[in-house]
Amino acid sequence: MKENDITLQQLSDKIDSLQQIAIINAKRVLNLDEAALFTGYSRGHLYRLTSQRLIPHFKHDNRLFFDKHELEAWLTDTPVRTAAEIQRTATKYVTNNPTRL
Repeated sequence: MKENDITLQQLSDKIDSLQQIAIINAKRVLNLDEAALFTGYSRGHLYRLTSQRLIPHFKHDNRLFFDKHELEAWLTDTPVRTAAEIQRTATKYVTNNPTRL
């Protein structure tokens, strides 16, 4: 068998993964497993974040649920500035606040 040959099991796994992604894309409210797949975090890590109230979530009948749009907002709420953005900010600051000798 060649290196790039795909077994039936591998193909089945890929189809299952694509089905899960399609289901998540169609849903607005995600359960813990779906949220883990969506964010890339483990179930345990998500559970710790919810217990510390660091991630938006809902509880219903002792089950955790997540609003997909709130998860997206939470994931993107702390952007890291690029070097170019930092340089522009520094240049603007130096221009507007000349040093006094």
